[in-house]
Amino acid sequence: MSTPVLTAEEVLAWNDTTARKWHELIQQHPEILAIPCDVYNCKTVADLLQHIAAVELRYAQRLAGLDQTPYDQIPSNPASALLLTHQQAFVLFRRELATPGDWDETIEFQTLSRGPMKSTRKIVLFHALLHGIRHYAQLATLVRQHGIQPGWPMDYLFMGMLS
Repeated sequence: MSTPVLTAEEVLAWNDTTARKWHELIQQHPEILAIPCDVYNCKTVADLLQHIAAVELRYAQRLAGLDQTPYDQIPSNPASALLLTHQQAFVLFRRELATPGDWDETIEFQTLSRGPMKSTRKIVLFHALLHGIRHYAQLATLVRQHGIQPGWPMDYLFMGMLS
């Protein structure tokens, strides 16, 4: 009997699909970026999307052993800049996944909210990928409260059905 396994590539694909769907919705409704938001001390949805993209990029850079882009240098607007930041991070994630390495290796890094930390590369990877999914779920509730329907199923169950 085998144990079902959700791979990093599958979680990466779910996050990437979700980010791209949000980008498409924001292209149709740019007013989303100005919606007030109180998630993670953000003032607007643009700030929340910057936070998601910043976490993705900075953690991808950590995994790749690169210097981290300062948080305040990661754009919150326009939507295309947010998508570009997401894409930069995902190039790094894919490169790291394609390179043989020790995912149980402990790395040290500095966080903005908790200071210095140590964790395995595997935990850092999955944190970065699932962090965005969690915030996108919060965002879905927020935009629906402002009369905008995302219009696609966001649960992992529907990954095979998304275009």
